[in-house]
Amino acid sequence: MTGSQFAPLEAKSLRALDGIRHGFFTRAGGVSSGIYADLNCGLGSSDQQPSVLQNRARVCEYLGGTSGSVVTLYQVHGTTALTVTAAPLSGQPLPKADAVVSNTPGLVIGVLTADCTPVLFADPQARVVAAAHAGWRGAVGGVLEAAIAEMERLGARRSRILAAIGPTIGQQAYEVGPDFEADVLARDPTSAGFFARTGAQKPHFDLPGYVYARLANSGLQSIELNAPCTYANESKFFSYRRSQHLKQPDYGRQISAIVVA
Repeated sequence: MTGSQFAPLEAKSLRALDGIRHGFFTRAGGVSSGIYADLNCGLGSSDQQPSVLQNRARVCEYLGGTSGSVVTLYQVHGTTALTVTAAPLSGQPLPKADAVVSNTPGLVIGVLTADCTPVLFADPQARVVAAAHAGWRGAVGGVLEAAIAEMERLGARRSRILAAIGPTIGQQAYEVGPDFEADVLARDPTSAGFFARTGAQKPHFDLPGYVYARLANSGLQSIELNAPCTYANESKFFSYRRSQHLKQPDYGRQISAIVVA
């Protein structure tokens, strides 16, 4: 599928905003090949780095960015949100955080996922945007709320913030063990309704539903859910869990990005 055209998903709510551009990018439109075809944007993968850098530059250009690439962070499944004002210098270590916030025009920011949930935020009046990487640990721990709080620090108001949830692993594909369920319930006793099982089947966790619920409790203006399953749609999305089931040596990462124009 190398050489295919860009096909990013867009949230209707964010697309309607003046001066904000965004995209939940699929695996189409890049230059990588093999298990990384096409648009692998993960610098932490074993893909050829020049290909990854070219893919990220294409995303930046598509969104009209001026930084030459998409600014991402060293994601650690944590709850830290950081504001960035410029692209990092070449060779500079990336800060460890799972949400990135900016009000710098032309600076494209984003997060990488391969089953975890990407969330893009925007306050069009304050011209503040954010991108959050919400795996189950981050979501339960409060990374979404941390992103909102950091946006507010830059002048945003949660009553004006629009959030959009992108491609992530669906509940049907997200089988987990009893230890996972016990861990999540210990951290958030209200989360029992996001686990489902049939008979003796192991529980399945509704990660996008849980993320939506956390956002719904945050007092935002709107939340849009457009979350096709990354595991079930191999032609469109990378998936860590699918790569494990197929016994592949590595996996690509798709990117979700946003910019103040």
